[in-house]
Amino acid sequence: MNKRLYVDFHILQTVPPSCINRDDTGSPKTAVYGGVTRARVSSQAWKHAMRAAFAENAQLDVGKRTKKAAELVKAQILALAPELDADKLAKRALENAGIKSDDKGTKALFFMSVAQAKALAELAVEGSADKKQYRDALKAAPSMDMALFGRMVADDPSLNYDAAAQVAHSISTHAVQNEYDYFTAVDDCQAEDNAGAGHLGTVEYNSSTLYRYATVNVMELAGQLGAAQAAETVRAFGEAFLFSMPTGKQNTFANRTLPDAVYVTLREDQPVNLCGAFERAVPRSAQGYAAPSKAALAQYAQQMYSSFAEAPAQSFTVGSGLEELAPAQTAKAMLDALEKAVRDALAGNEVG
Repeated sequence: MNKRLYVDFHILQTVPPSCINRDDTGSPKTAVYGGVTRARVSSQAWKHAMRAAFAENAQLDVGKRTKKAAELVKAQILALAPELDADKLAKRALENAGIKSDDKGTKALFFMSVAQAKALAELAVEGSADKKQYRDALKAAPSMDMALFGRMVADDPSLNYDAAAQVAHSISTHAVQNEYDYFTAVDDCQAEDNAGAGHLGTVEYNSSTLYRYATVNVMELAGQLGAAQAAETVRAFGEAFLFSMPTGKQNTFANRTLPDAVYVTLREDQPVNLCGAFERAVPRSAQGYAAPSKAALAQYAQQMYSSFAEAPAQSFTVGSGLEELAPAQTAKAMLDALEKAVRDALAGNEVG
């Protein structure tokens, strides 16, 4: 029985002038890799965009990360017993579960599923005083995004979930140099004899072809959600990772793009990040950066498979340029095939 199963997602995506992820000074985030400065988008920024994409899909079971956890429990109590003091019962339920809160909410952001909020509400309505029951209610029935991205509870580490997914910081495959856009804003009500702008400013930006990578530990996911839901969750994760994008300065740059190429693998040994393909920055050329980046990714992957790592159990590609690694499909066909492959692999591992 194979106890290891990982799905690796490798994406090349070209982004026009933009500032989708800023640092504390408002500049686009960067990183030095291979001795040159690269554009960078943090994993947190892309995971937030993915969770927003999950929330837009009514068919997906998603949780809420909030300091107002008591409000989630309160809403469930009102649905069960509107005549009771829902506010008081909700705060007591969290207290019984070991989660400290006050009138402003919990001390830190708390990740909770709808099922967990409902379970706490049911215990509160029943009048249970068993703190173990409340803690057990908070440990059971995680939502799919809780299983994927994990939960840390400082008040009670037993409520923690290990994240089944890891998302890398995206970096450009080539060197970048940030640029500045000087802009003015006109006061529409300004007197005609008063020339000049009502506001002056600058926005820093760059453009790049990004290498994006994420991996999902399928066995960890199946252990928390069960085999059937794990396969569906891997598909939902893949769809969100392919099509989501952080929204920083989106109104200014209209920078929403789709991937240039996607490479997905099922591995039975360990996750393999292929960022080494771009340790030597792709040089500027008349071909741009996307096409040479695809060639570098394909060459590096084959090099790894012939030396350090076994070839993947299964591979899928979307878009042109990576056919050396696997036949190209549409995104929908790839996601369908991926879900089936994960489901079949879990069935072979006898995961219930």
